[in-house]
Amino acid sequence: MVRNLIIRGFDDDVHSQLGRLSRQKGVSINSIVKDAVDEWLKQQKEIPRRHHLLIYDDYESIKSSVKSIDKLAKEGKCFRCFICSPDFPLKDSLTKLEWFDSLLSQRKNPEQEIIKYFNNILQNILENASDKQICCMDFLIDYISNSSINEAINIEKAYNEKRLQGIVFCVYNAKNLFGASIKDLITIMDLHDQVFIIKNEQIYKFHLTKENVHKFFLS
Repeated sequence: MVRNLIIRGFDDDVHSQLGRLSRQKGVSINSIVKDAVDEWLKQQKEIPRRHHLLIYDDYESIKSSVKSIDKLAKEGKCFRCFICSPDFPLKDSLTKLEWFDSLLSQRKNPEQEIIKYFNNILQNILENASDKQICCMDFLIDYISNSSINEAINIEKAYNEKRLQGIVFCVYNAKNLFGASIKDLITIMDLHDQVFIIKNEQIYKFHLTKENVHKFFLS
């Protein structure tokens, strides 16, 4: 059965623009709106596999954000987990919030392939998630980037090839990340869906766009 759909806030200007487009493309306004609704519904059915970058200035800033993320993850009934080095300052706080510590025992030898090691960690998460969507905070990637930014980039690239169902936050300390070259910094940012900078209790969304020199002279 076909039903009529009333769209509130559909003003004359928007209707006129759609009218021009429908005439140019030879389709009705109803078809354009239906295609847009169908695409939105399709996106809602897809399981999210988000990969975000969080950059923090100090531990108090990220600690405050962890509490907010924890609250939202609980409401969404996500499997909450984290990856960090054994001596990471926020490890006890995350454990008290009942987040799952995903870190495996250290690599058997330094030569063990780092990508394989991280794949084993992801497998550990999947085995404990019980088919729930995952909310993971990865602090270990910052520890690795402090020793080798190239290793961190390779891990980020490998993760994008096979993401977890849910959302993963790669958390970097600003002092470590901004010490990298501009090329590596842009690469790291480009490997994530969105970039957020955390300072105190404020969260800033960072947009990175490629421009040309003409923009220097435009208002």
